[in-house]
Amino acid sequence: MSNSKKIIVLTGATRGLGHALVPHFVAAGHVVVGCGRSAKQVAELGSRFVSPNLFAALDVTDSTAIESWAREVLAQHGPPDLLINNAAIMNSLAPIWKIPIDDFDRVIDVNIKGVANAIRAFVPAMVERKSGVVVNLSSGWGRSTSPEVAPYCASKYAIEGLTLAMAQELPKGMAAIPLNPGVIDTDMLRSAWGDGASRYPSAEQWAKRAAPFLLNLGAKDNGKSLSVP
Repeated sequence: MSNSKKIIVLTGATRGLGHALVPHFVAAGHVVVGCGRSAKQVAELGSRFVSPNLFAALDVTDSTAIESWAREVLAQHGPPDLLINNAAIMNSLAPIWKIPIDDFDRVIDVNIKGVANAIRAFVPAMVERKSGVVVNLSSGWGRSTSPEVAPYCASKYAIEGLTLAMAQELPKGMAAIPLNPGVIDTDMLRSAWGDGASRYPSAEQWAKRAAPFLLNLGAKDNGKSLSVP
């Protein structure tokens, strides 16, 4: 699977884990179609990784923008072989009753609704072709809990359930996988834990292991809650 050229759609490509994955996928000969909220970083990716790679500035919570982007991608590249729903945010550390409504809603909107938006936009074409892998980034906090991250835990538990149910709905030959990337030193982790994040591997170190792991996922992995080794 990893030796054949793939079309890879990647949300959250402008920062953190998504940004770290892009050069590994491109170096392996695959086409990356990514999105992120930062127009500046989208432009930077576009200058480093030229056509047929394609990058767009958009917010995954904007279903209209996602649908428009997907139409452009599908027209140019066809259905993706690998859809990676990576875009996510973390809440500020606090007990659930102290987290502002807007902050809670934003976590749910990005981490759950954003994934559903990308699924609705891209998966029908994958289902019609009856091939492709959908990886929804979960977390250790989608399978366990810690205090002061209740909104994030709730969102990632939802991703586990959504993805495992989706795995039962897909035609034979496809796969939906909730993937725990592990604890990685990213800006998102630092926003919650500050310098304590430095004890964990960097996104670049993680991507060296994660990229080949992701490329080798297939129908055999459908419905499995996996972790990057």
